[in-house]
Amino acid sequence: METKLKGLGAGAAGIVEGFAKADPAYRDRLLSMGLTKGTCFEVVRVAPLGDPVEIRLRGFSLSLRKDEADAILVRRA
Repeated sequence: METKLKGLGAGAAGIVEGFAKADPAYRDRLLSMGLTKGTCFEVVRVAPLGDPVEIRLRGFSLSLRKDEADAILVRRA
């Protein structure tokens, strides 16, 4: 089942499935951060108001703003 990254809580694992409709430059920025289709990740923590979201992927931690997490479509692993 596909959902958005911002809908996952701490400890959840997932796989990047794609991107919601977004500005191409914004999508390129997310791709350059390593968020390519098929990438496995784990949500490390979510701030109390949902911004930022910290995920671990490819051996490093990445913090994303709420609007960035809203643009990433994921599948639970």
